[in-house]
Amino acid sequence: MTILVTGGAGFIGSNFVLDWLAQSDEPVLTLDALTYAGNRENLASLAGDARHTFVHGDITDRALVDRLMAEHRPRAIVHFAAESHVDRSIHGPGAFIRTNIQGTFTLLEAARMHWQALADEAKAAFRFLHVSTDEVYGSLAPDAPAFTETHPFEPNSPYSASKAASDHLVRAWHHTYGLPVLTTNCSNNYGPYHFPEKLIPLMIVNALAGKPLPVYGDGQQIRDWLYVKDHCAAIRRVLEAGRLGETYNVGGWNEKANIDIVKTVCALLDEMQPSAEGPYARLITYVKDRPGHDRRYAIDARKLEHELGWKPAETFETGIRKTVRWVLDHPDWVQRVQSGAYRDWVATQYPA
Repeated sequence: MTILVTGGAGFIGSNFVLDWLAQSDEPVLTLDALTYAGNRENLASLAGDARHTFVHGDITDRALVDRLMAEHRPRAIVHFAAESHVDRSIHGPGAFIRTNIQGTFTLLEAARMHWQALADEAKAAFRFLHVSTDEVYGSLAPDAPAFTETHPFEPNSPYSASKAASDHLVRAWHHTYGLPVLTTNCSNNYGPYHFPEKLIPLMIVNALAGKPLPVYGDGQQIRDWLYVKDHCAAIRRVLEAGRLGETYNVGGWNEKANIDIVKTVCALLDEMQPSAEGPYARLITYVKDRPGHDRRYAIDARKLEHELGWKPAETFETGIRKTVRWVLDHPDWVQRVQSGAYRDWVATQYPA
């Protein structure tokens, strides 16, 4: 038995692969294109582990995906591979259309051919789990109830529109062809191996370097924050027992304004690695808001709890402390991930 994990060298994918193999001897085949956010080093601890096979390749490459299906005969596919940064989607939407829509289509078709050729017992056990985002639901008013799985799709960025399209494809392949699919829509993740263009790791590495901490607009955009290892546990549970064709929202029950996140990070750094220059909050700098910036996201994860018994193990307070500690304990990883491409991106997005 083997599972295929796409995007397994990225932030959430690598955490999933590491956690899976820490708890199971079932082999994992990781497929990752190693774009700017895919980092083979995230999986360095698995070097020489016979349970893990890494393939450098693109999910849009149908011939490659077909070959991997034939050689490894996975009993499940967990599909993380995606372009996922809103700012990048605004500057270059084409990559998001290619990976998130065309890539998901290619993977679905390869999975369908593989599944249809399986013997009855293996066919009944096969699963295609599609990992998506709460951003497909759009923006919430301050007093609106949190997103449920029946909330209409109202994506507002090229990124969220491409993910919404991929969600619709997955649903259609189930209803049209009977492909046994599951979909999860998660809130904002944070934790180890997070590429430092997203809010929390960017604030940590900038603060440590004495650089400005850029906060969009008034900083009152609200997100629901989910510790990545809680997300991985939810995916394992959905894969194990989720109802076919169903969507499960995964959230941390932690609604926080961006400015409060930044201040929390600063306070933790003041405690764990104080700066001789004074409190890190001195570096907070408000910058022009991004176009079409959604004001609030919030996930109602009660369906997942009621049906499958999952709820997050971490509070935001415990999770963010673990995250800051991890970054402080892994300076070599941070240094290496900050490639020339990453520095060029930050300079473009947050010009001095």
